[in-house]
Amino acid sequence: MSLSDQPSRSDLYRYLEVATEAALAGGAVLQSFLGKLENVQEKGRPGDLVTEADQASEVAVLDVLQRHLPDHAILSEEAGQLAGEAAQYLWAVDPLDGTTNYAHQYPAYAVSIGLLVNGVPHVGVVFDPARQELFRAATGLGATCNRRPIRVSQTQELSRSLLVSGFAYDRHQTTDNNYAEFCYLTHLTQGVRRSGSAATDLAAVACGRLDGYWERGLSAWDITAGIVLVREAGGRVTAYDEQPIQINSGRILATNGRIHSELSQALHQVPRLDTWADWEQLSKLRIMD
Repeated sequence: MSLSDQPSRSDLYRYLEVATEAALAGGAVLQSFLGKLENVQEKGRPGDLVTEADQASEVAVLDVLQRHLPDHAILSEEAGQLAGEAAQYLWAVDPLDGTTNYAHQYPAYAVSIGLLVNGVPHVGVVFDPARQELFRAATGLGATCNRRPIRVSQTQELSRSLLVSGFAYDRHQTTDNNYAEFCYLTHLTQGVRRSGSAATDLAAVACGRLDGYWERGLSAWDITAGIVLVREAGGRVTAYDEQPIQINSGRILATNGRIHSELSQALHQVPRLDTWADWEQLSKLRIMD
C-alpha cells in the first residue's frame, strides 16, 4: 500500500472488528481488577497513575492486535512504540483511560483503541466497561453505541450547550492549565463537566450527551479513537483555532459542529490565567509538593 492509498471499506471493517475484540478483552481485565488493586504508582508526575490493571489490560489488548495484525505498528501508553513492518498503520492504545477514576472506583474510565493510517485517524473503539457501552466507528462506516447508530446533538448556540473538558497532569506547575477556560466557559454555557477520561468525553460528544469538548496536554492514545467517533457521528474535530488537528499537539476541539466556531472564538477570548486579579495570591498556594 502506497502512502497515497487509503484502506478499503472491507479492510476498515476488519480492523474495526479486531479493535472491538481487543477493547472487550481489555475491558474484561479491568473489571476483574476493580476494587482489588494492590499496586498504584505515580509515573513521575503528581496524579499520573499506573496500576497493575493498566498493565494487564494492555497485555490483553496487544495480544489481540498482534495476533491479528502482526505487521502493524502500535503506540501504547504503557509499552510505548512497538514497531511493525507496515509503519503507515499505527494503533494508538490506551488500555485504561481514566486511571485515577478507576483507582477510586469512580465509574468514568475506558479502553481506547484507535488506528491511524498515514497519520490520519480511521478506526476508533472506546469500551466503557462500567456502563457496558461499546462505541465503534470507522471512516465511512458511521458510529455506533452497542451496535446502534449514534449522532451528535442538535444544539445550535454556545449559551445552550453542555460542555466537557479536563486538566493536564502538569496543571500544578504551569499557568497553561485550562483553569481559566473552564471558568470562563462555565459562565457562557449551561455548564462544563470534567469526567477525567478523554475517551469517554469524546464518546459522549459523539452520541449527543454533550455538545462540545476541548482539552490540552493529551497524547495520541487519548484521542485517536474518539476523533473517529465524533467525525463519523456528524461532529467536527479541529485544533482550537479550527485548523486541522495535529494529533501530537496535545490539544483538541471537538463539537457537534453547530457550536464549533463559537466555542473556538470563546477559547481565543479567554484572558490568560496569570492576568486574573487573584492569580498572584493563588500562585503562592502550595497545593502539592
